[in-house]
Order: sequence, then structure tokens, then C-alpha cells
Amino acid sequence: MQVVVIRFTVREEWAGRWLDLVGEFTRATRAEDSNLWFWWARSVDEPNVFFLLEGHREDGVEAHLRSPLIPKIRREWPAALVETPRVLMTTLPGNDWPELALLPVPGASGG
Repeated sequence: MQVVVIRFTVREEWAGRWLDLVGEFTRATRAEDSNLWFWWARSVDEPNVFFLLEGHREDGVEAHLRSPLIPKIRREWPAALVETPRVLMTTLPGNDWPELALLPVPGASGG
């Protein structure tokens, strides 16, 4: 699976409406066949920083990148951003989250 984490630093005046701006793309991506997850999180330390966590089946990454919404994003999102987003991207085996062996929970699955 392809795993992507993107860090967006949003202009202060956009922080309260960032999730509205990205809503259309979020809904479209979550509906894609190859999408495993597409989650937004906000930093508790920096309220203008949002993280996008994506997981896609490898066979669907190219189709995701051909989304008809990509040109719209490239036009609209930069006005709300302080800087070019930062990204971490990797490919991992399988299509699910493995358990954290360091912190087993007794009685839970795998614990």
C-alpha cells in the first residue's frame, strides 16, 4: 500500500475553514476504489498546521493522481497556504495496519 502524510501550514485566516476548502477532494478521494483511508488531523501545538494521512492500494495510486479535481486544487489551495506542503511517502506491504507489538493490550485482538 502507498502511505502518504502531508503537512499543510495554513494561513491564519484560513485555519477555521480549511476543512471546508478541502471537503470536495476529501469526499471524492474517500469514494475511490483504491482508497484505504483519507484522514485530516490538526496539530494541537500549531493550530494553523493540518496533516493529511492517506492510504491507497498500490494499483490505484495512478488513478488517484489523475483525479479531475487535481487542477482545481492546484489553482485554489495555494491561496490558503503559508508554504509549499511537506510530504512523507512510502510503500508498505499489505493493505492494513499492523499492530504495535511494543504495546500489546491484554484480551484485545493480538494482545
